[in-house]
Amino acid sequence: MTAKTIVVGNFKGGVGKTKVAVMASWELSRELNKKVLLIDMDPQANATTLIARSAGITEIKSSIFEGFEKGDLASTVMHVNDNLDLIPATVSFKNLPKFLYSKFQEDLDQVSYLNRLLEPLKENYDYILIDVPPTISDYSDNAMMAADYVLIILQAQELSLEGAETYISYLQFMIDEYEAYIQVAGVLPVLLRPGGRVDHATVERAKEMFGDDNVFENYVKHLERLKAWDITGITYKDHHDNRAHQVFVDVVQEMLDKIEKIEGGEEAGE
Repeated sequence: MTAKTIVVGNFKGGVGKTKVAVMASWELSRELNKKVLLIDMDPQANATTLIARSAGITEIKSSIFEGFEKGDLASTVMHVNDNLDLIPATVSFKNLPKFLYSKFQEDLDQVSYLNRLLEPLKENYDYILIDVPPTISDYSDNAMMAADYVLIILQAQELSLEGAETYISYLQFMIDEYEAYIQVAGVLPVLLRPGGRVDHATVERAKEMFGDDNVFENYVKHLERLKAWDITGITYKDHHDNRAHQVFVDVVQEMLDKIEKIEGGEEAGE
């Protein structure tokens, strides 16, 4: 078992990126019975907060920044449930750029540090998902260099579409500049209003821009239950919960199908 690593991103904040990273990890581990590691690379630690609240975890004993400082991420892995682990973030992770610049002279070493630290962990998981801030930064550079795939989150509005387009350009830069080997798992539309003309027009533009096959058929529509989970943690109380979970199960399954198709095409081309 060697994990496939997926970074979840867009260069516009507030598009649901963290929620998708958390829920994809949750459903992969619980409903699809996969071994999953979620890495929170955002100093705001929203993914960490939601996972901890959902699992009843009241104390974060270590964080990703401590692992970076020690050169060992294994000691920072927090067990969430039978199939899900988390490498949590705390506000101290804001010091990552200073740390990398002081530790490494070469630019390539700075951006490849996470990839190096993840290697010993990959054999323990089926999937590793990475949540990053919506910025071009040392956080996103390290995530890109460590990942096999990127799942681009597209909120159905113009600025998010531009953010997705910028993300593709950034991906190409990382490939050209550092020989990163990363592919687009797909573009996932989120937070759509049912029947919203502007929303669906944006999705159609995305299909023209990125290709029909690359834009998910399953959308994450605007679900009030997702907001409630920010307060209560992820729950399974009623049919509203079940409906929200099913949305993400469908999204995750489509993501896996797209990855399988990509890898099947690569094997055919060998």
